[in-house]
Amino acid sequence: MPFRMASFSSFRNLEDCQLDVDAGRIFLIGENGQGKTNFLEAVYYLCCGTSFRGPVDALIPKSAQGSARKDTEALGLGGSVSARAGFGLRGIWRESGRGDFPDENISLKVSGGQKDIRLNDKPVRDRKELVAHCPAVIFCHEDFSFAAGDPERRRFFFDQCAGMVFHTYIDSLRSYKRVLKQRNAALKENARGLLEAIDPQLARYGLELMDSRQALLEKFEAIFPGLYEEVSLLGKAVMVDYSPSWPRGSTVDGILAHLEARRDSEILLGTTRSGPHRDRWNFFCEGDLFTETASTGQLRLVSLVLRIVQARIYADSAMISGTGPRWPVLLLDDVLLELDTDKRRRFLGLLPGKDEEAQSFFTFLPGEPWTEYSGEDTIIYRVADGGFKDKKRL
Repeated sequence: MPFRMASFSSFRNLEDCQLDVDAGRIFLIGENGQGKTNFLEAVYYLCCGTSFRGPVDALIPKSAQGSARKDTEALGLGGSVSARAGFGLRGIWRESGRGDFPDENISLKVSGGQKDIRLNDKPVRDRKELVAHCPAVIFCHEDFSFAAGDPERRRFFFDQCAGMVFHTYIDSLRSYKRVLKQRNAALKENARGLLEAIDPQLARYGLELMDSRQALLEKFEAIFPGLYEEVSLLGKAVMVDYSPSWPRGSTVDGILAHLEARRDSEILLGTTRSGPHRDRWNFFCEGDLFTETASTGQLRLVSLVLRIVQARIYADSAMISGTGPRWPVLLLDDVLLELDTDKRRRFLGLLPGKDEEAQSFFTFLPGEPWTEYSGEDTIIYRVADGGFKDKKRL
């Protein structure tokens, strides 16, 4: 479902312009700090209604029209006060394999502390509509934390995957976090009667999350080890593991008994000590934690392959009848620098081909061998001081 056009107004350091991006691969070539990543961020905003920069809550907020205080840092640099009061983005795109359908448009405006997102000129009330309609997968340096970071970062990644694949997952996650917040407040107040009313809700939403995470694990188990070996040539299988905090196969009644048995200690601590918010995802190789034995390069490759699997799982789940997989937009921010020449070539082989109607945006430094990765359907822009010059179509 490639974009055909993208336009920017007062967004970070990007010049106000409209760009032709109607190609399978778009290469942005320039030195650091010139606006390449800002371009990717703008596309991500159009796909997901938010930025990929900085800490992001795995729970996508309900309102797409609400406060935009967190978006103010994306305002254009320089210019008059009025020009910096907000920013606007717009994209035109076409549905993969649906040439008989008209082009669609997505717009996003931030102004006066409010965010307005529109899909085909109709207000988007919930950002999960965008995730279902036009998602993106970002490959960036911060993804390394999915392989080597703390459990919360791994949960964030797999929650993000589940939200793209399972239609009810985002709602279940929102509900669980809301009830968890209420339960922690009740624990602090030693409100036992309230806890008895809250616990069945926590158990129900928590079990919904566990079921979806188990189903997601099965999808990763079927794809991740093979793709990782294809690039790494490690010779040993690297496996994904999901370890829920609550016992597998639990029922609501079983979880209620589990919570009741721990109630006194949790009241003393003032927090809920078990549940999906404490689930763990890990990587194992021949029975050992891979994070304890792997090199930095091997862990970096884990994060890259995780993103490939995320994109493939979504593509298969969103398959359009008679046309094949429906790929998300892929945004690769200087990540090929992390691979040697041979691994880079094998990794690129995992990306969708030109006949799969997918779209990928790449950023490169001028000295990189980017010409090796271009093809018949490639647009190349030189990026300098937020401007896009010397357009070339291959």
